[in-house]
Amino acid sequence: MAEREDLSPNLLAEDTKRGNGDFIPPDGLCWVSVLSCLLLACSYVGSLYVWRSDLPRDHPTVIKRRFTSVLIVSGLSPLFVWTWREFTAVRTSSTLFALMGVRLEGIIPAILAMDCPWSFIDGIRVALDPCFWTLCLSDMRWLRNQVVAPFTEELVFRACMLPMLVPCAGPSAAIFTCPLFFGVAHFHHVIELLRFRQGTLSGIFLSAVFQFSYTAVFGAYTAFLFIRTGHLMGPVLCHSFCNYMGFPAISTALEHPHRLTVLSSYLLGVLLFFIFLFPFTDPSFYGSPTPVCTLTPFPNSLCFP
Repeated sequence: MAEREDLSPNLLAEDTKRGNGDFIPPDGLCWVSVLSCLLLACSYVGSLYVWRSDLPRDHPTVIKRRFTSVLIVSGLSPLFVWTWREFTAVRTSSTLFALMGVRLEGIIPAILAMDCPWSFIDGIRVALDPCFWTLCLSDMRWLRNQVVAPFTEELVFRACMLPMLVPCAGPSAAIFTCPLFFGVAHFHHVIELLRFRQGTLSGIFLSAVFQFSYTAVFGAYTAFLFIRTGHLMGPVLCHSFCNYMGFPAISTALEHPHRLTVLSSYLLGVLLFFIFLFPFTDPSFYGSPTPVCTLTPFPNSLCFP
């Protein structure tokens, strides 16, 4: 540590420009990071079941109770990151909240980079329509799917977990490790499906496997967004948009009279998505390097333009 502190400011700046490549993770960091993420994931899912009820998950009473639980856990989640940082002695020039994607630099591009289900004009009309917001805010399922779940899940499973995983695994591995906690956390839906006998055992199992796969892929994407932009806002808005749109109706598209055109549009959308994925998330738009990238133990192209 003494040698590190004796480095001149110019050398320190050069280290940051290279990607903090001389950062050496403390011994046992990965075990502490993984266990911390596992504890945080269990706390989030466990909070959903502190209320005993015979009502289904979509009942307004159940939704309101779970709002209370996950908001409390989410409010306490930064303490997990703070405790992890104090225990491991990992230090950066960025504040705790900046590491978690709560910062002003580059926030406008992070917000504008999200997808929108309406055209610009239609979006303005909807945003200014009081009837739309009255209906939405009075619908517990809408609040859960569009507001509470996106915010709390991205805060816990991306903003809190990625700063703990990047120092030990690096940005690339963290992108694919973090969603595993997110995917496994959704297995609790199996409990409710079995409890209320909503389908056959094999059907419930296949549904759980599909949901794990889907949420893991989506989690990797939002983890990618968080690392590239260094903002929590982008993943939250994308999560809300994804919940709004749902999974593509491939089976319906196959039965459409113009299925070739519809499927071609799907393929074109996927192609354009991959073409513009890196240019639209260039870290230089959001303040390069992003705070979480200062924790990387080796240079990584994900963190730099």
